[in-house]
Amino acid sequence: MTETPSSARKIRKVLVANRGEIAVRVIRTCQEVGLATVAVYSDPDRLAPHVRLADEAYRLGPAPASDSYLKMDAIIEVAKESGADAIHPGYGFLSENADFATACAAAGLIFIGPPPDAIRAMGDKTAARQLMKEAGVPMAPGTTDAIDDADRAAAIADDIGYPVLIKAAAGGGGKGMRIVHDPGEFKRAMRGARSEAQSAFGDGRVFIEKYIEEPRHIEFQILADEHGNTIHLFERECSIQRRHQKVIEEAPSSVLTPEVRAEMGAAAVRAAASCGYTNAGTVEFLVDSDLNYYFMEMNTRLQVEHPVTEWVTGIDLVAEQIRVAEGRPLDMEPGDLSMHGHAIECRVYAEDPANQFLPDPGPLHRHAAPSGFGVRVDAGVEQGGEVLIHYDPMISKLTTWGRTRDEAIRRMERALDEYEVAGVTTTIPFCAVAMGHEAFRSGQFSTHFVDEHFDPSVLAPDDETHDTVAALAATLYRATQQTDEAPSIEQGATDGACMSPWRRRRQRHTGA
Repeated sequence: MTETPSSARKIRKVLVANRGEIAVRVIRTCQEVGLATVAVYSDPDRLAPHVRLADEAYRLGPAPASDSYLKMDAIIEVAKESGADAIHPGYGFLSENADFATACAAAGLIFIGPPPDAIRAMGDKTAARQLMKEAGVPMAPGTTDAIDDADRAAAIADDIGYPVLIKAAAGGGGKGMRIVHDPGEFKRAMRGARSEAQSAFGDGRVFIEKYIEEPRHIEFQILADEHGNTIHLFERECSIQRRHQKVIEEAPSSVLTPEVRAEMGAAAVRAAASCGYTNAGTVEFLVDSDLNYYFMEMNTRLQVEHPVTEWVTGIDLVAEQIRVAEGRPLDMEPGDLSMHGHAIECRVYAEDPANQFLPDPGPLHRHAAPSGFGVRVDAGVEQGGEVLIHYDPMISKLTTWGRTRDEAIRRMERALDEYEVAGVTTTIPFCAVAMGHEAFRSGQFSTHFVDEHFDPSVLAPDDETHDTVAALAATLYRATQQTDEAPSIEQGATDGACMSPWRRRRQRHTGA
């Protein structure tokens, strides 16, 4: 790769400003490349896996994130006290906070992520759209700037043509977003979007773009160094979502042709270069049924779903982040990269898929993760721990690899069948249903998969046989719990607290 005179700076100790599975994942790579690690924790996370894995750990404060994981000054003070020379923010919390990146630099700490200006540029959706326009990256028709006047906005929506999407200029995750099909609903929807955006992000600005019918959500992983080298590591398909948030991802996408893949990858590289981006990031697109693609946003951090890219490329993205943060050039050319096989990720959340995916935090009485060839589990909580109400309810990310997409799906079905969780309801049964659904297996699905293909009633059979078996299971659990044994059944089975393999198999074979 192209290299300018050396600006390398050696990292020796990394503070991981996060918790859960991403903190564990970053700590492991740091250990593999010979770096000391520092964990930070809130009071209920005192015995969490990331705390025990790190070389050192420091308390930040009580449970609320605002009093712990979002306390910039406290985190930087811990970095100084511990002698850390770099901070990895993971994802969420402070990972896309330009002020935090600036504060790290001011304190003489290396921020393992993009420069503050790039975070600001891509964090403001309207500024990002202007950059994309200048870089020639395709965008859905809409406003480049935020718009406040409801009458003018309604006129623009009429020109674009319904349906339209009203989106928050700051933030993401589906907050401050409204789909409008009827002109008569536009102003009310705009008021709602602005109010929600103000509440979620402290910024009520919104913009308007054409809503893409039956879209696919496809994103490209990019890496960029300080020496002018920017590459992409192919795409991930992230179309299976609930509440506009991803739950199943795969790499590569089952619909992209080599030609469209090449075009989108080049557009992603241009998008990153347009804001002087360095380190790892993700450029997200919406793709319509004719494989036209439109820039949606750029995530200026490591993504939750990065393991599927690691499976198919063989590249440790956290190790590359560290390499770039040290000022070293990428050690790979675009021509060196290729995809091998297919990978799928299922996010295992403590949520109830039969009840609109509402969170179900609580103690994790049983957590027996699957294993075997081609199976990876990134977990942030373990048996005997607790899925806390204060944070994202993710238990783990389950990923599988296969030589073909079909093999990866079949391996995922086996892994989901093996996975035992007791104490909380999880998304495991939903993922199992999705893996077996013809729409998923055929690759013919969109971001509306949950609404169009998922019937929650299949997860809540109501016959006498099930009630009898569930009662016996609950009795067995209580009996074995007294002897400190953890059975592979669901605790509180009578009230649907969890789904164990026997129940999933029964549904699969009986159609209940």
